[in-house]
Amino acid sequence: MPRPIRKAAPLGLVLDPTASVPLHRQIGEQVRRAILERRLAPGQRLPSSRLMASELDVARGTVLLAMDQLIAEGYVVAQAASGLSVATDLPDEMLTAPRGQPVGASTDEATSAAFSRRARTAMRDATPLFAGEDVPLAFPTGQPDRDAFPFALWARLLEREWRRPSWTVAGAPQPFGHGGLRAAIAAYLGAARGFTCAPESIVITNGMRQSLSLLAWLVLDPDEEAWIEEPGYIGTREALALAGVRAAPVPVDEAGFAVERAIALAPQAKLAVVAPAHQFPLGTMLGLQRRLELLSWAERHKGWIAEDDFDGEYRYAGRPLAPLRALDRSGRVAYLASFSKLLFPSLRLSYVVLPAALVSAAEKRMAAVPARASLLGQGALARFIADGHLSAHLRRTRLLYAGRQEALLAALERHLAGHLESAPSRGGMHLVARPVAAIAPGFDDCAVTSAAAAAGIAVSPLSACYTGRRRRHGLILGYAGTPEHTIDTACAALGRVLAKMKGSA
Repeated sequence: MPRPIRKAAPLGLVLDPTASVPLHRQIGEQVRRAILERRLAPGQRLPSSRLMASELDVARGTVLLAMDQLIAEGYVVAQAASGLSVATDLPDEMLTAPRGQPVGASTDEATSAAFSRRARTAMRDATPLFAGEDVPLAFPTGQPDRDAFPFALWARLLEREWRRPSWTVAGAPQPFGHGGLRAAIAAYLGAARGFTCAPESIVITNGMRQSLSLLAWLVLDPDEEAWIEEPGYIGTREALALAGVRAAPVPVDEAGFAVERAIALAPQAKLAVVAPAHQFPLGTMLGLQRRLELLSWAERHKGWIAEDDFDGEYRYAGRPLAPLRALDRSGRVAYLASFSKLLFPSLRLSYVVLPAALVSAAEKRMAAVPARASLLGQGALARFIADGHLSAHLRRTRLLYAGRQEALLAALERHLAGHLESAPSRGGMHLVARPVAAIAPGFDDCAVTSAAAAAGIAVSPLSACYTGRRRRHGLILGYAGTPEHTIDTACAALGRVLAKMKGSA
């Protein structure tokens, strides 16, 4: 039985939850139409997002998605004291519907021809955002647990570090980052990841993209090729593009990245970007034989390997294999890792352990890079690691996330057995749920992602991790940041979303 149409008196909005157009698009188009038709005057205040969400009976995040788009288009302005209002500086010609385009027509459709191909691809594959204080009910990717991190301890470490900082920290730029943090990372890697490195070879960056783009800039010339995993992390392609390097996608199989296939597809490539501990998004682990083959290729062909160990600390079953860096005999592996996924995202601190041969050139490069990692939290993080708090935090969250993966698998079986199927992963912070065979031919993971976002659930489309036309569809479900008591509720809500979409189809 279809749900009734919902109305909001303040703006006269009418939403149809059975329509194929997502609810946030319906809201945005109707508000835009009211502005163009002068039913909403310039400068007129709009109801708060909470009031609109209550009147429309939708999640506040749905309203915020619509308002964010209108703000970006210039129809609406946000002021801290007075909330949202209609822009006062709209030209008269804007206040008329363009000829041949109905009032309120989708901005995406009207202007898509003006964008580059890569911009259109990014818009198509983008995961809906949740803004402000609204956080998704469940399943954001790459998010650790919000309550597990000891923020009170962190505050004390920050205060101690910045009560009276040395001028070498507060006043002098440090291209490679805080010396104490680099020393702490080197000691941690020796104890926890099984390989030694000099602190001087570690570069603190503001994220994986900067780490990888630095490495690519150092070892490749513009328009040269680098192997990447297909499917894989979108940020890998973006990082290579920043360095002017072409990405050569190599399809991974159930055993991960295969050098023979990579050579057949792009024999001239000189850099391989891989996540051997836990491939994103499929979760495969690269076996020892293929690790040795990859290292042998790098040694024989003077190639380079970027080892992305983004969540290698989280292993729940089986014995972990040594990182590629620990097996590297010829100095061809750069080791990349991040603290943002382990601690909290806004920390924005990652690092790359460079091969010794690249350190001097990296010093010159980083001295010229304006957007280096902030030093504000680096000293506190150095103390956090050196005093053993990082190891303790990882032990706690490893147990926590293992339980959440089990809870997610059980909830998927209870509420989504007729729609999605998944399998346990030996590590990581997410699972991939694929459509069952009966619905797979018509399953559109981007459409499901938008519909789930309107219901307050953050999932990511598997198809966005592919570069070519041949894409598999599914949903990436991050469980680390979702409390166990929420997982069951969220899976039930996701089941209703899929059942409704199936019924509409």
